[in-house]
Order: sequence, then structure tokens, then C-alpha cells
Amino acid sequence: MITLKNVTLRRSAKVLLDGVSVTINPGEHVGLVGRNGAGKSTLFALLNGSLHEDGGDFFLPAAWRMAQVAQNMPETDDSATAFVLEGDTRLSELRQALHTAEQAGDGMAIAQAHSDLADAGAHDATARAQALILGLGFQVAELERPVNSFSGGWRMRLQLARALMCPSDLLLLDEPTNHLDLDALVWLEAWLQRYNGTLVVISHDREFLDAVTQVTLHIDNARLTRYGGNYSKFEELRAQQLELQQSAYERQQDKIAHLQKFIDRFKAKATKAKQAQSRVKALERMEKIAPVLASADFTFEFKEPANLPNPMLAITDASFGYRAEDGSETTILRHVNRSVLAGQRIGILGANGQGKSTLVKTIARTMAPLSGTLTEGKGLSIGYFAQQELDVLRPGDNPLEHMVRLARELGAQAQEPSREQDLRNFLGSFNFSGDMVHQAVGTMSGGEKARLVLAMIVWQRPNLLLLDEPTNHLDLATREALSMALNEFEGTVMLVSHDRALLRAVCDEFWLVGRGAVAPFDGDLDDYQRYLLDESKRLREQARAAEQTAGAPEEAAASPSAAPAAPVRDAREQRRLEAQARQQLAEKTRPLKRELEQIDQRLEALGREKAELEERLMQALPPAEIADCGRRLKTCTEETERLEERWLDVSTALEELGR
Repeated sequence: MITLKNVTLRRSAKVLLDGVSVTINPGEHVGLVGRNGAGKSTLFALLNGSLHEDGGDFFLPAAWRMAQVAQNMPETDDSATAFVLEGDTRLSELRQALHTAEQAGDGMAIAQAHSDLADAGAHDATARAQALILGLGFQVAELERPVNSFSGGWRMRLQLARALMCPSDLLLLDEPTNHLDLDALVWLEAWLQRYNGTLVVISHDREFLDAVTQVTLHIDNARLTRYGGNYSKFEELRAQQLELQQSAYERQQDKIAHLQKFIDRFKAKATKAKQAQSRVKALERMEKIAPVLASADFTFEFKEPANLPNPMLAITDASFGYRAEDGSETTILRHVNRSVLAGQRIGILGANGQGKSTLVKTIARTMAPLSGTLTEGKGLSIGYFAQQELDVLRPGDNPLEHMVRLARELGAQAQEPSREQDLRNFLGSFNFSGDMVHQAVGTMSGGEKARLVLAMIVWQRPNLLLLDEPTNHLDLATREALSMALNEFEGTVMLVSHDRALLRAVCDEFWLVGRGAVAPFDGDLDDYQRYLLDESKRLREQARAAEQTAGAPEEAAASPSAAPAAPVRDAREQRRLEAQARQQLAEKTRPLKRELEQIDQRLEALGREKAELEERLMQALPPAEIADCGRRLKTCTEETERLEERWLDVSTALEELGR
């Protein structure tokens, strides 16, 4: 297990953790939460060995293997598959040992190396690496592409896949969802839920934390507090704790006031001096309860738009895509016919690569439609937050210079006061106060940059907000502020986000971008996650069919002297043979389908039993009953895992027979 005992951590002169003690047990999945700057990354640095404690004792088992996502951008011509495969450090060591043994001609060492490689899963390592890559949103055709040919966000996904490929007892993930779409996020959740090692993750995505963690460590005011439960449970327990602390503080203040009143009244009287002195000592010995200091949460609002055209915009029989420099066109979306009305709150959904960004960029005027018309309402004003918006900020300029330049560009169209003092006051409402208005943007954190972009959008008073992954660098408090501001906004919102909590809170309807079209999605986010799984399966089958089709001409070309095809049988004989083949297939598949049905029924029963046991364990039970429930819960879990593996085997067998 990992233990911290009276550990103190400093960054320069600032104490980030002061005498904290906590234990992380093997196999626990832990969410590390706290405000930006509270010390989460510093604690990570202690866990990965890049920082040592300034006081106290820290223990991490020496035998534990650690994996984490490298923060540097990979620069290599290796293929995506080869790059991720190298993340399995155990395999790399064993292959080097085999090479050394072969060079030395050591037969025993060669045999041992082959045995060790088999134990380490060398036979399916490539398949495992490619499964990770595909799960994180890459296409089959991209598996052998050089790493250098991908953009920065996709290279960071490869770094994540490489970390997951590494066999580990401790996995450290710092904001792993920042570069992921919703489909890749859903896949990562499922993968982490199956991870058997100890996981410590920093994230500002509450639904992600709820899905993958069972323990929460909260850093606040240089203290580290452990809560049993995921993020939602932590919020509930934290609120109860603060309420109890405030109540205890108020009771203690009443007691202190009573003692002090006695002391003040009788300290000058000789007959009461002894009693007064005893109360002074009681006050000195009293362990003071700290008051609940409610930190000022960041809040902001989108001001009422000057006008609300209705419809905001209308798209008529349009095709969206890209035009190359040579004039050639690549069409992504066809026959798009949609209208955006005043006051609508639209969530834009779609699997990776289906055209969400193409749609958003076209509406935002950064791309032109290939055909059709996009008609804007009179007075349409778009506030556009692009995924790459942070890169558009000028690193050498400060927030005030950004606002001055924005005011100058809008000129007479600006609807807000644009004197320098007005701009300073406005930036102050976004927590850019004092010297921060003169701090170079390049030295700011991702969250501070995102806050500046939001400030620039708010100042323009748009009536249509087009937000493409606005939460990537925002902490939980700022995400909550954004959610509240969007709910109070009187204009129209179009939102692309992998933050499901934000989508649920803000959006009333959804558009689905997929298979070359844009259509309304009748369902909620849970329905959409099921759609993503079905779509992923469809794409895998499509890729497999393409491989088989591509292989057929090669087989024909490989045997030019093959005998000519036999004449076609008459129709009656053909129908008889087809019926016979169907009957044989049914005889093979019937027992598999029956077994699949039985497994489904048993899994459903196990699910109910597990839920009942977990509910019982939350109650106050005698130790014997707790132990019995624990044993039964373990048995249920093991049987569920075994049946799920069998379900996959049977399903695969049915798919093979159905080809």
C-alpha cells in the first residue's frame, strides 16, 4: 500500500501539503480533487518519484511497476502501433534479453527468454496495442501511420495508449480526458473499470470520476482528506462535514463567549479569582474548531443579447467539407437541412471523425459550405469557442492587451464600454485582477487561458454561443460557473462537449452527426452511449469486410491457371442446397443462442443480487453478516466476470458462423 505520514510538501516558499497522513490500499481507484493550484500535481510528483517530501514519511512499495502519461509531445517516425507497443516495458526488456542470448549463443537463456515472452503476452501484444489505439478513436487505416503525421491532440492520445499498454501496479493519470471525444471517453471509462491495479486520477469531469473511482482524496488549505466514495459521494459527505463543522464551531464560540464573560466579570474579585483563573486555563487548553471559510466561487454571466433574430440561421440542402489548394473537394456532410431558432439549446453529438468539427466550423464562418445555402438571421452575432482557441491567444500579450485589441477590432460595433479602466474592471470580474492583467498569457495555466477566452466572448454580447469543447482546461468550479451562466443565457446555445454533466445540465435537444448526415437524435446521453457502442461495432465489421474484399482479387490473381468455374446448377437444386445449408447452420447456432440466452438471464439475476448485497453493506450490520455479504458479493463478481467472458466467446462464435 501507499502511505503518507505527516508529509509536508513545498513548492518554493509555498506549503502545499502540511503534515498530511493518508493511506491508499492496493487495487483502489482514487480520484484526486481540489482547486487549481491546491497541490494535486505536486502530490503526483511525489508519487512518481520526481519530487521528495520536505518532511514526514512517504512509502511506495519498491516492487510496484508504475505507468503514467508522458507530457512531452512524441516526435518519431515510428508507426502508431510500434510506438504504443513500446509502452510495454516488460516486453521490451525480454526482447532485449532474447537478443543478447542469441548473440551469445546461450541455448538455455534463449529458451528462458522465449518462455518469459510467452508469459508476458508477446503473442497478442500487437493486437492489444491496436485495440487500445482503436478504442481511443483512431481508424484502422491509421494504425501504421507515422506518429509525426498526427496533430498534437492525437499524439497525446497515443501517449495515453502507450501508458495503458504498460503493465503496471500503479497507474497515474492527470486529466486523461482533455483530448478525448465522448466516444473515446466512454471506451476509456470501461477500460479503467476493468483495471486491476491501483489508479490515481486527476480529473475535472465529475461523471468520469463517478464512473472510475471509489475513493476521493481532497486537497484543501494544505490538508489532504480521504473520503470513501466517488465524486458525487464526496460532495455529499463534504457538505455534511462542513455543516457539522460550522455547527460545532458556533457551539464552541458560544461556550468561549460564556467563559470569557465569566472571566471579565470576576477576574478583579478576590473571592472569584481562582474560578476565573481556572476558566482562563480552560480556554487555553481548548482545541479551537476552525470556522468554515466559504471561498468565493467564480461566477459570471452572459449579458442579455441586444437582439434575437428568429430563426438564427437556416441551412438548406448544404454540403460541408474541405477544399484543397488544387481545388479538389472532400465532402463530409451531405443534404444538410436544419434550422436554429432563438432560445434553442442544442448538444451536437457524433462519433470521432464523423464531421462535428466540420459542422461547427462552417456555422462559425471559418469554412464555407461546398454547396447549398446557409442563411443567417439579421443581426446574428456568434460567440465562438474553438478547441484550438487557446492557441489563438498571443503568448507574449497580457489579458488587458487582448481586450484592448478586441475593442479596437469591433470599433463602433462594440456594445460595452471600452475605456481601459472599464476593460480592467471587466477582467477583474473574471478573476484577472491586480498584476494579472499585465501577466503574459504564455505563462498562464490552461484554465486561466480558457477563462480569458470566455471573457472575450462574454464582452462581445453574442446572441448565438457556439462552444466546441469549452471545458478542456476548466476546473470543476469553473465548469459549474459555465453551466450556470449558460442556463441563464437568453440567446441560443450550440455545444460540443465530452463533459456529460454539462451536456445534461444545458442542452434540451441533440443533433447527431454521423454517416454523412445531420439529424435530430431522439434520446438522452445514455441512449447515445449505446449508439456509440453499436456504431463502433459497425465500423469494425465494415473494416473487416473491406479487408476481405481487398483480399479476394489477390487470391484470384495468385492462381491464374485455376480450373474454370463449374456450370451453375439449376434453380431447384440451388434452392435445395441453400435450404440444407440453412438447416445445418441453425443446428450449429441453436445451442449457442440458447446458451447466450441463459447467460443473459443469469447475469441479470447476478446484477440484482449484487445490488441487494451492496445496499445491505451500506447499512449497520453485525460483523458476521458483513463478512457473509462480502463473501457473497465476491462470488457474484467472479461469476459475473466469468459469464461475461463466456458471453463474448459465444457471441464471437455466432458471428463467425454468420459470416
